[in-house]
Amino acid sequence: MLNLVYAAGIAFLVVIILGPAMIAYLHRLKFGQSIRAEGPKTHLKKAGVPTMGGILILLGITVASFVASPSFQKLTFGLFITLGFGIIGLIDDFIIVVAKRSLGLRAREKLLGQILLAIIFAFYLLTEGEFGPVTIIPFTGNVWQMPPVLFFFMTLFVLVGSANAVNLTDGLDGLAAGTVAIAATAYGIIALGAGDVESAVFAGAIIGACIGFTWFNSYPAQVFMGDTGALGLGGALGVLAMFTKTPLTYAIIGGIFVLEALSVMLQVTYFRLTGGKRIFRMTPLHHHFELSGWPETKVVFRFYVLGLIFGLVGLFSVIGPW
Repeated sequence: MLNLVYAAGIAFLVVIILGPAMIAYLHRLKFGQSIRAEGPKTHLKKAGVPTMGGILILLGITVASFVASPSFQKLTFGLFITLGFGIIGLIDDFIIVVAKRSLGLRAREKLLGQILLAIIFAFYLLTEGEFGPVTIIPFTGNVWQMPPVLFFFMTLFVLVGSANAVNLTDGLDGLAAGTVAIAATAYGIIALGAGDVESAVFAGAIIGACIGFTWFNSYPAQVFMGDTGALGLGGALGVLAMFTKTPLTYAIIGGIFVLEALSVMLQVTYFRLTGGKRIFRMTPLHHHFELSGWPETKVVFRFYVLGLIFGLVGLFSVIGPW
């Protein structure tokens, strides 16, 4: 428990201390956010707010992980994957701010990089004796010894899916950072219950970095995390899900991210099948509620509440009376 709290405190301090200087530097570089013309009109005022603030999050997680953890056998690999996803996002953000357009890397380019990282991680899990193709089945207390091939593809799905779902969630001030902190807290508790200190430290570092970033990213945001932070955090949560042998439980703990991703998939599918009709006013889901008249802060707070509920249910599914 102390290691988790220690990691969270260090990551928080790193982000809080470096935040003002980083934001000022991004301002000087004119690395301002470009806003999609087709997005909510209320977001046009966010144009010019510095992006790529996810660098702060990645720094906080990295420093805290190495300072607070008593061992680094798997933590180093978890950081490698997290930073790898973050670098893909960094390249994407850099293209956006330099070219002054709302889209950076092509979707297939980002996806290819993510899949390559996920393949490396899957092979690591399959060859490292501590892991193996094992996953806990929620609400049963049973363990499923999966076929290696199935486990391999599940790892790819969890990492890539998590990264992109968190990226979709990053659309309102404080939304992604807050919901990731909640999910990471659930994973920190799971890791502590399993005696997995490295994963607990990693979770604590994510929590602290996200809370520190929310200080600057809460409404009205002084900085955005961009794909640098969103892809990095999504990859980090996927790593935690696999380290704690709970990839199936991630669908519950990360319920907010699942809903956001599903809303996009449903909208696109329905639009194509019906020749232009929509289920939601706009996706991802948080935009639907914005356009329904909810203030941005109300959407964020209610998503926090939902994220907390999902996290508690996910915890119960793993450490309940089974």
